[in-house]
Amino acid sequence: MAGRITIGVPRERKDRERRIVLTPSSVSLVTAPGHRVLVEAGAGLGAGFDDDAYRAAGAEIVTEAAEVWAADIVVKVKEPITEEYHHFRSDLTVFSYLHLAAEPELTARLIAAGTAAFAFETLRDTTLPLLAPMSEIAGRAAAIIAAGQLSAAGDGSGTLVGGAAGVPPARAVIIGMGVAGTMAARGLRGLDAHVTGVDLDLGLLLERRLDGTLDATQASEPHALDALIADADVLIGAALVPGARAPRIVTAAQVARMRPGSVVLDLAIDQGGCIATARPTTLSEPTYVEHGVVHYCVTNVPGQFPRTASAALSAAVAPRLVALAGHVEAGTVHDPQRAFALPRVSEAANVVAGEMVHPAIAAAFPDLP
Repeated sequence: MAGRITIGVPRERKDRERRIVLTPSSVSLVTAPGHRVLVEAGAGLGAGFDDDAYRAAGAEIVTEAAEVWAADIVVKVKEPITEEYHHFRSDLTVFSYLHLAAEPELTARLIAAGTAAFAFETLRDTTLPLLAPMSEIAGRAAAIIAAGQLSAAGDGSGTLVGGAAGVPPARAVIIGMGVAGTMAARGLRGLDAHVTGVDLDLGLLLERRLDGTLDATQASEPHALDALIADADVLIGAALVPGARAPRIVTAAQVARMRPGSVVLDLAIDQGGCIATARPTTLSEPTYVEHGVVHYCVTNVPGQFPRTASAALSAAVAPRLVALAGHVEAGTVHDPQRAFALPRVSEAANVVAGEMVHPAIAAAFPDLP
């Protein structure tokens, strides 16, 4: 039976998205069981991988997006955008970051088409193995971005993150101490900022305080955050509930009390954002100013580091893709009763055969069929 599954890798079409979901070395892993891989021409160039590298790894290069989308499985980095919706069909499986809780139109179109939609961000083993690599990169990038946005070259206050002799460092507050929040904290502390971590998990806060990641900690309580946020030069939102819309932690009133030129980064914006004043931005137009505060809410932060991000994501995706291909061969991915608990791709199923099978997605859209 092996070899009957065709896997398509389209060129990413989101604004300035240069990542690719499979590197040539990972293509070799996917084709080893006999599966056929179609890569859209030029899809890997932004990450430093040319078409010849994919041919050498066993992929076929095709020139039309429609050829890629005709595959049994389409695997890609970012969620399909509007111009790709017409490719959906009932015998197609999409494997990608989907963030459906913040994407009602995409969710409705997947349901209407009967497409099986499997999301990287909800796939579980003991952790979230396909979300963690990009969360790590987004968190590392957040420290760099925050330092740049604070400068007077843009609309920032002109504060140097690490301060100077006789001048205190910038104060950073990070909401959510998962992978992204932890990496942002480490980066900012490496630049000598004063960093306070906020989370509901007091045990996690203790760990981060003891291992030197944080200068200070704060339990996530609304009134306790008022003074903390008002005094922050940098506020980073990284709160996560897998599959669900991000919890709204920071209010517009709290942002309004921040000093002019302070910086907000919402790393949860893919899932709707955890800061009330956050709205999605692009790499082409990454910031806006509200209440005098610079907001950076790019929905694909790791996309600006495509070589590193592609290599990290591809290594995590490839073995799960091979497992998913086996389930497609077996016909189980289009069965709503079985798809949510398939081995190696457990809980990745979001929408199957016109049904929302992930409880977080169903809770987000109670009025969808």
